[in-house]
Amino acid sequence: MRDDPPLDPFADDPGDPAAELGRGFDPGPDDDALEPLTAEEEAEITADLADLEVFQVLLEPRGVRGLVVDCQDCEEPHYFAWDLLRSNLRHLLDEGQARVHEPAFSPDPSEYVSWDYARGYADAMIAADE
Repeated sequence: MRDDPPLDPFADDPGDPAAELGRGFDPGPDDDALEPLTAEEEAEITADLADLEVFQVLLEPRGVRGLVVDCQDCEEPHYFAWDLLRSNLRHLLDEGQARVHEPAFSPDPSEYVSWDYARGYADAMIAADE
């Protein structure tokens, strides 16, 4: 299993437009500090990673490229390929915060399923095997 985060298109670029954003920032007492994940949150993310492995094994051979998630922030569906979603969950587990997200470029919605669909499909397949 690989964990290849998306490449920074401005890595090592002296003209990086965001280079100045992190310089000279001194958080004040009113700024929200990033709270570490609780043990329960870490367990949930770890369980999601395990579920994701099962979903991919069962659904990828059927032409499903990943999962669609309704974003609460921008109220748009986000389409995640298996590896990208796995990388994002690992980043969340390691760093305690989600990555900045961008919508996929021209995804075919018919190639993605919701987390609930994937869960139901996996449960049905497991029950059928028993």
